[in-house]
Amino acid sequence: MLATPENPAFASVDEVTERFAAHGYIADRRLATTVYLQTRLDKPLLLEGPAGVGKTELAKKLAAATGRRLLRLQCYEGQDESRALYEWDYGKQLLYTQMLREKIGDLTADAPDLATAVHRIEQQDSVFFSDRFLAPRPLLDAVRGEQPAVLLIDEVDRADEALEAVLLECLAEYQVSVPEIGTYTAKIAPYVVLTSNNTRDLSAALKRRCLHLFLDYPDAGRELEIVRAKDTGLPEATARQLVDVVRGLRELPLRKRPSISETVDWARTLAVLGVDELDPAVLADTANVVLKYERDLHRALDVLPRLVDPNRTLPEPGHHHHPHHHGPGHTGHEEPDGRSVRAAMDRQGRHDEGYYGAPGAGPTHHTTSGTGQGARSFAAIARRRTD
Repeated sequence: MLATPENPAFASVDEVTERFAAHGYIADRRLATTVYLQTRLDKPLLLEGPAGVGKTELAKKLAAATGRRLLRLQCYEGQDESRALYEWDYGKQLLYTQMLREKIGDLTADAPDLATAVHRIEQQDSVFFSDRFLAPRPLLDAVRGEQPAVLLIDEVDRADEALEAVLLECLAEYQVSVPEIGTYTAKIAPYVVLTSNNTRDLSAALKRRCLHLFLDYPDAGRELEIVRAKDTGLPEATARQLVDVVRGLRELPLRKRPSISETVDWARTLAVLGVDELDPAVLADTANVVLKYERDLHRALDVLPRLVDPNRTLPEPGHHHHPHHHGPGHTGHEEPDGRSVRAAMDRQGRHDEGYYGAPGAGPTHHTTSGTGQGARSFAAIARRRTD
């Protein structure tokens, strides 16, 4: 049964939560309420927030929970409106031209004069720009399609402002204008979900047409519930500890903070390795699952021991020095950690302020990497492992 004002997609906010959970998406009360209002008010939903907090996944689960087909428009810089709205099928038009050339004699054979012959040919020309040669793209497909749809406009902040202007007509009236044919208006209004990572500010006109929701990283309890729902195979206590470690990593001034899906990937990785108790060594071996930049990885290695166990005591650094770490002229004094030297040469914080689109200013403090003997010892262990 199609969703209508008399038969809505969801009967209540609680039903949104239940049906999303049945499809593996854990929605809090605020999110469930917004989705419920979207389906009742027929307004687009704009989701903003850091990458990897479930914005795109929400649109997919909305389609699954309502039985609608999913149409996805992936936005990117330089994208023109033809890629979003429609294109003309030039292959079919060329084939039609060849057929017309073969039949033109039959069309004009009994024409009494040249004007009549030309008129008959012009009538055939109008077929070139008709429905049969129109190749719909996601926006037009969502509007003129016979089946109800969820239209996902992903990373709309990456699109040029010109394309953003094209979206306004579609979002305001659920209609698309094709100059050669006319205006298509949706018989069944699609559920529209727009996502943004806040790489640029969206226009006020676009925001005014949408319900708005900022999605941030979930609290520890809900993230653990998400990991549990994904059936990763990691023991409960270990999963709880892993969630705390990931949340600690997000407090660091990283270029890319671990997403929720990467937390799930890390849990599955550890389960495959048969890990039932976390320690800095196994986390260092697998940290590349959630940390995708070398500088982020080096920064995390320094603090993983403290994240796993704040009271952990590591061996003295002298017990783990390898002879090849001592260059010519070694005087017996401890050499500075190479990662610390590189970090000092780097420009700190250039990716912090507003980089992930969080409300307000970006992080105002940086977590200080450990500089004690335990941290240096762990750095030596990690360095040998990479060698």
